[in-house]
Amino acid sequence: MKAEKVPLDFHGVESAKISPRRLLVAILIGFVLFQVNVAIEVNIGKLPTIEVLNGTDVILPCTFSSCMDYKDSSFWWTFQKNRTEKAKEIIQIKLNDKRPQVTLPDEESRVTLVGDIKDKNISLLLTDVDFEDTGLYTCFFKNPQEMNQEANATLQLIVVSELVEVDNTLTLIILSVVGGVIGFLILIFIIKKLVKFIIKQVGKKKKECLVNSCANTERGHYGSKTDLKTPTKA
Repeated sequence: MKAEKVPLDFHGVESAKISPRRLLVAILIGFVLFQVNVAIEVNIGKLPTIEVLNGTDVILPCTFSSCMDYKDSSFWWTFQKNRTEKAKEIIQIKLNDKRPQVTLPDEESRVTLVGDIKDKNISLLLTDVDFEDTGLYTCFFKNPQEMNQEANATLQLIVVSELVEVDNTLTLIILSVVGGVIGFLILIFIIKKLVKFIIKQVGKKKKECLVNSCANTERGHYGSKTDLKTPTKA
C-alpha cells in the first residue's frame, strides 16, 4: 500500500491539509462571533455629563441598537453616587414579545420611562431633581436572541443651584479673527486675478497695435520708407 505524502510547511515540518469544508466552517464561526460582538450597542448621546437646576425635571437619554430581534430583551437603569459605591437599580423593563413590563423597586420613585421601545429608545424622565440625585446613571441592555450579550453606557448627572452662563466672548473673538483673515485672503486672491486679467488685456492690445503698425509700414503707408524719399527734380 502506497503511503500518502503530507505537504511540508516553510520550515520543512509536515503540516496537516485543511479541507475546504473545515475552512468554511471556521470562517462561518468567526463571522458569527464577530457579529455577536458588534451587533449590540447602547448610546447615551454626545454629552456624557448633564447639568440640571435643582428642583427641575431632566431626561436621561438612552437608545439601543441590535442587528437581531429583541422581543424578549431586558433593560434596566442603575444609580450610584460614585464609582466606588455599589450600584442601585432604579427601574427595570422586561419585554414580553416587545410589550414592555416596567418594574420600579421604589414605590416613591420619581423615575418614568418616556422612551418608546419600538423606536429603540429607553430614556427616562427624572422629576423634581435634588442634590442627592447627583451621580452616575447607567443604562443596560441584554438580548437573549444574541446569546445573552449585554451592553451598557453611563452618564453623569450634576445638580446645581444655578446654571452658569457660558462666556462665549473669546470664541467670538477667535471666530471674528479667523473670518477676517479668510476674507482678507479671498480679497487678495480676487485682486490678484483682476490684475492678471488687466495685464493680459493690456498686453493683448499692445500686441495688436504692433502688428497693425508693422503691416502699415510694409504697405507704404504714412511713416513708411516710401514717404521719406526725396521728390524727383523736374
